[in-house]
Amino acid sequence: MYLRQVAANFVRRMRVSSQRTSYPPRAMNHNPLPNPLPSEVKWTHKYRLGCSSWFINHGNPHVWAIIAAQVAIILGINENLVSADATIEGISSSENDSEETSIAGLRKIEDGSVVSNIHTSKWRVFTDKAREFFLQGKLAEAEKLFFSAIQEAKEGFGERDPHVASACNNLAELYRVKKELDKAEPLYLEAIDILEEAFGPEDVRVGAALHNFGQFYLFQRKLEDARKCYERALKIKGRVLGYNNPDYADTMYHLGTVLYLLGKEKDAEVLIWESIRILEENGLEESVTSLRRLRYLAQIYLKSNNLAEAENVQRKILHIMELSKGWNSLETVIAAEGLALTLLSIGNLKESEELLERCLEARKTLLPEDHIQITANMLELARVAMLKSNRLQKMNIAAAIVELDKAKDLLHNSIRIAQKILNKVRKQLGNKKKNGASSGTVKQGHTALIILLQSLDVLGDMEMTKRKLNQSMVGIKEHN
Repeated sequence: MYLRQVAANFVRRMRVSSQRTSYPPRAMNHNPLPNPLPSEVKWTHKYRLGCSSWFINHGNPHVWAIIAAQVAIILGINENLVSADATIEGISSSENDSEETSIAGLRKIEDGSVVSNIHTSKWRVFTDKAREFFLQGKLAEAEKLFFSAIQEAKEGFGERDPHVASACNNLAELYRVKKELDKAEPLYLEAIDILEEAFGPEDVRVGAALHNFGQFYLFQRKLEDARKCYERALKIKGRVLGYNNPDYADTMYHLGTVLYLLGKEKDAEVLIWESIRILEENGLEESVTSLRRLRYLAQIYLKSNNLAEAENVQRKILHIMELSKGWNSLETVIAAEGLALTLLSIGNLKESEELLERCLEARKTLLPEDHIQITANMLELARVAMLKSNRLQKMNIAAAIVELDKAKDLLHNSIRIAQKILNKVRKQLGNKKKNGASSGTVKQGHTALIILLQSLDVLGDMEMTKRKLNQSMVGIKEHN
């Protein structure tokens, strides 16, 4: 309730110009425009890979810098998983919220128009065919047809008809995807101008267009412009759709991501949480959209070193994944691993180890025995064993040595698998040398190399620590 009141107060104090503004549109999830285009923009939030040291100071100098490592390894080796993000991936900027965002608005035309003539018929045919080309990646063909659709819409419906706005929006989306932004912006502007003229500046279709234009600005990192678009869109949607509508929550979430990028973290967190709450109240707690927002929020907390809040969000994500997909899903494994590494950085070694062991067990069932995720998982478990050994040294040297031996076995297996992967990648690169290696092969080799180097580094520390402990054992026996 507290967050809800804060969010309401924030929306209430937004100052939005009542003048007609030249903000253009982009296709959104539930866009009232007849058929907007899909978005390829997926902002993802990744932490840098590879730390020179695997220790971090959280009041305990022996707690590893796992926050960086967890994204380094998890995101680096799960290219077949849908993230997201994610994900502002950030982090990322903004997620494209719904499951269908990648083809947002590319729907067949069902606008209910009563106008029918040769031009409107051509408009329909051109638009649907352009949509097909767009989804096939044939952008040149799609561009020609979308351009023709604009001409036919003007001839068939009239120069200032909303169908023309839809056609302009579609072509603008294509130019945005092609990164021809100078061509896209005038089309967005024309579309929103037509909609304001046809329906008034406070119509929900104008709100949809403003949301889309906010995405266009966000894509260019014009954050203040994006903020203005989203704030006005949010005000319109709240008044027309209601303050508990998922589409209202969509714009609220995107505004939150922009505020985060502007450095207004507290306001961003409030809006993102409120957008999640609205989804939950609409029965969408387990939706892909809700999970993406939770993951983005967790990344915000991790990046700001707010580990307690990150833990809470990651527990919520794991709970949802366990209920919806169970442990026979790599998505559940990834969620558990993220939580485990946050717990490790906090110093909760017991629960972290339990989760990582369960992740390793699941991966061995779901993946080939020499998969790169397995070697990364072993490295993580070895680090936990090293930390446990460090805690035991003053109390029970023998038990500390047992943990070091456990770490040693895990590291040897991690090194073996990483070397095997590198040999395989080397052969693939040699076979593809003439045609050029695929980016996936190069990425896999890069990740395997980093895991190998980190494993060797930890192994060296382990050997040195074990030697000191053995010397201590000898000294104790001689003293006795």
